[in-house]
Amino acid sequence: MVRRRFLMLGSAAVSMLVSRAPTCRAAAVADDRSTPLDLIERAKPTETKVILQTPDIAENGNTVPVTVTVDSPMTATDYVEAIHVVAEKNPKPLLATFQLTPASGRAEVQLRVRLSSTQTVTAIAQMSDGSLWKASHEVKVTIGGCGGG
Repeated sequence: MVRRRFLMLGSAAVSMLVSRAPTCRAAAVADDRSTPLDLIERAKPTETKVILQTPDIAENGNTVPVTVTVDSPMTATDYVEAIHVVAEKNPKPLLATFQLTPASGRAEVQLRVRLSSTQTVTAIAQMSDGSLWKASHEVKVTIGGCGGG
């Protein structure tokens, strides 16, 4: 009986901690009316503001490393509100959304994503002034990670 109670309390504590994690929302976009593809179309391409680092070739699509860095002073008036990472050919294109504040210090996120096949990964930075900036990079996947080949 003691063991069951311990396991129940432990799993409840873990679920509370996980539900409180504010840094990443994987299935939501800042503007509920926008789809990930709308964000890509509205964002302005840039080669300096958003830097997206991914491998050129991923031998396994299950764990592809992605680093997104946005050039921003991260002050109270000029900062990155959100970083969205999108892979258009995946069953669920929006891979992650990171909410940032000036207290974040710098606008940089790292994650590992799953890619179903060779495709373009796009990072979109949503700025505090409402502007959208993006960077894209094609990743060639030899073994798909989302049921693709």
